[in-house]
Amino acid sequence: MNRTENFRRKDISHFWHPYTDINSLERREFPVIEKAEGVYLIDTEGHRLLDGISSWWCVNLGHSHPDIVGAIRKQSGMLQSSITAGMSHTGVIKLSEKIAAIAPGNLSRVYYASDGACSVEAAMRISLQYWWNRGKPEKRKMISLSGGYHGDTLGCAGLGYIGRFHKSVEHVLNRSITAESPHCFHCRYHRKPEDCALECFTSMEKAITEHSRSTAAVIVEPVCQGAAGMRIYPPGYTARLRKLCDENDVLLILDEIAVGFGRTGKMFASELAGIVPDMMCIGKGLTGGSLPMSAVVTSEEIYDAFRSDSRMDRTFYHGHTFCGNPIAAAAACAAIDVYERDNVLGNVEMLSEMLSEAFSRYRSIPGVHGSTALGCMSALEISDESGGAGTALRITDTARRKGLFIRPLGSVLYLWPPLVTGKREMEKMLRIFEDALIKNLVQKQIQVHPL
Repeated sequence: MNRTENFRRKDISHFWHPYTDINSLERREFPVIEKAEGVYLIDTEGHRLLDGISSWWCVNLGHSHPDIVGAIRKQSGMLQSSITAGMSHTGVIKLSEKIAAIAPGNLSRVYYASDGACSVEAAMRISLQYWWNRGKPEKRKMISLSGGYHGDTLGCAGLGYIGRFHKSVEHVLNRSITAESPHCFHCRYHRKPEDCALECFTSMEKAITEHSRSTAAVIVEPVCQGAAGMRIYPPGYTARLRKLCDENDVLLILDEIAVGFGRTGKMFASELAGIVPDMMCIGKGLTGGSLPMSAVVTSEEIYDAFRSDSRMDRTFYHGHTFCGNPIAAAAACAAIDVYERDNVLGNVEMLSEMLSEAFSRYRSIPGVHGSTALGCMSALEISDESGGAGTALRITDTARRKGLFIRPLGSVLYLWPPLVTGKREMEKMLRIFEDALIKNLVQKQIQVHPL
């Protein structure tokens, strides 16, 4: 038994993989990654895989970035953990100032959590207590988009219910009011991007106007519903939503866990719509994907509603052991410096052009139902007639054998490369991606229907 197979055997014996079919995993030879550098993952046999999904959409600045690694090493020798309840530490103070400086508009207060779901849970709690503190406890409902994904805690699953993920726990969820998803791959109104009039917004408008008196907040993933199948939708939807929330006295929470920190071509997706939310959830790219850390960034107005008075203790009784962890804070400070110093957004502009051109071209491949791209986000859907999810899985296996790691979302395939990917590396990713499509779609059709 070679070294890699030994690792696989021990893995199957002890490790429980997330979002992974156990039976399928045990039957195949899956990669065992040992190290990584730049845009490459390196397995136990030394094979280099291009990381086409930024390791779950978070390694924006590439693997093992020397500035981030250096910051982690330095901080780990000084202060590893420090409570942030009733006291502080220098790292979290520096990071909070940096986040406030780059956040949209008047967002200047930062509450820290560990992962994206914890950030969303905190945002929900803040919105509910905000209205309680203001004497409107009846405002306790949440509105979200159908197919929205905001994390896997039971609270978050109630916000973003996806049957395939959450059916087994549906009976214990506190479900939000859901509005129609702006699902451009399957537009119910038969619109093309160039003539879209956002008819799908009518559903959200109805939900907010009917339930405004009892609704605390609306939460959406701006411009892209990730886990729903990379549903990229027009920024104008978010702009309309901001106006509607203002008119109905409802808070707007933007979940930018996946799309923040340059992924869309702007530092934050809200900038594409030219709006400022009441709260913004951030994570993933906050530390460049190096360590788990997330946050809720909110306005001074919301923060002030938590100041106690003689009648009421308004303390926010919500927290985590690693809230504002010093080592994660050091990594995040280094990451923000890299985003600003190295013109990462300029590189995203170059990558965006390459992705847009390629994914537009892929629409002509038989079996591709539709494709889309925005910033460093791109996706296409395999038609049901061409095998849908099964074919998508085979395409990812072909791509991996050729040196590109990607994962399907059902019948949807996507490329979310690190934002620092170079031109030659991006060309290689796109070439492998296209070759895998052709091998499993075009060549398969030729074999099934020979001339």
